[in-house]
Amino acid sequence: MRSENERIKNGVAAYLRQHTKVVRLFAVAVLLHLSFLIPHSFCLNAQHVQTGKASYYTKKWTGRKTSNGDRLHHDSLTCAHRTYPFGTLLQVTNPANGRVVVVKVNDRGPYVRGRIIDLSWGAARDLGILSQGIATVTVEPLVHFQIPMKKDYDLVIPMISDIVENEVFPWKPISEHSLR
Repeated sequence: MRSENERIKNGVAAYLRQHTKVVRLFAVAVLLHLSFLIPHSFCLNAQHVQTGKASYYTKKWTGRKTSNGDRLHHDSLTCAHRTYPFGTLLQVTNPANGRVVVVKVNDRGPYVRGRIIDLSWGAARDLGILSQGIATVTVEPLVHFQIPMKKDYDLVIPMISDIVENEVFPWKPISEHSLR
């Protein structure tokens, strides 16, 4: 006679043998659902600098859908990368001329051996690789990216009370209006 623990263990093992695909799909679904909890710094390619060949989408690709559902526009600063998550900002540098551009990953690819990134036409123009078609570039993720803006101490914002006291307005208050 089997003990209760052995019967449970054998029952679970038999269930898993019969439903292995369901269990695997459920595990993948749970991992994908909880992947937003993993910080970007734990991603496979975070902090990883790549050097390799880049190509670009021609203007005839404008209007087509990318892998994340956005429509491609030739002037947008976007790219296709095999492994970085959608929305990741990448700094792409052309070592031949020193030009740098920041692009956003919104597509998968390139699917040609030896290439590491596909750039939009606008990004390729900014890097100066349109005439070459394919160029060697350096790609690195931007983990802490701040949008450049004017410094606070250069910015002078007048108070509304100062404007009201110092300005002569072309209108009169309601109490002094002639139609009253």
